[in-house]
Amino acid sequence: MRVPELTVPTRLARLLGRLPATPPAWLLVTSLNQLVKRGVLPADMELLAERRFEVRLVDAGVSLRFAADSRRFLLDRQPGEPDLRLSANVADFARMMLREEDPDTLFFNRKLSIEGDTELGLIVKNLLDSVDWHETPLARFMAS
Repeated sequence: MRVPELTVPTRLARLLGRLPATPPAWLLVTSLNQLVKRGVLPADMELLAERRFEVRLVDAGVSLRFAADSRRFLLDRQPGEPDLRLSANVADFARMMLREEDPDTLFFNRKLSIEGDTELGLIVKNLLDSVDWHETPLARFMAS
């Protein structure tokens, strides 16, 4: 099933933007750690250690901040700019994770914004390219 070209309605985005970011960021961190543990996300945590990340769901008005140490991902509670920020609409992130679109195509079509440390951005892009997202719960959910 192809992800439809939808965006989060403005009113819903305003509401989501007012909610605390910690619960969804915690869910993201927990999911990433499970994917690493299961070998689905082949992350070299040493390359990501002491780095801070932000995933912006542009149409939803939500920003999820997290960090990494040499063993796992964790919530980022530090002020200031992250080392790397990935921004896209919810549907575009879903397309990327389901391999309907690759990160390069989304980037060059200006649907994915990558800001910050260029080398770290390349590491993360290659990591995303290496994941078999069909082995994740998201793929099973989308197939239903």
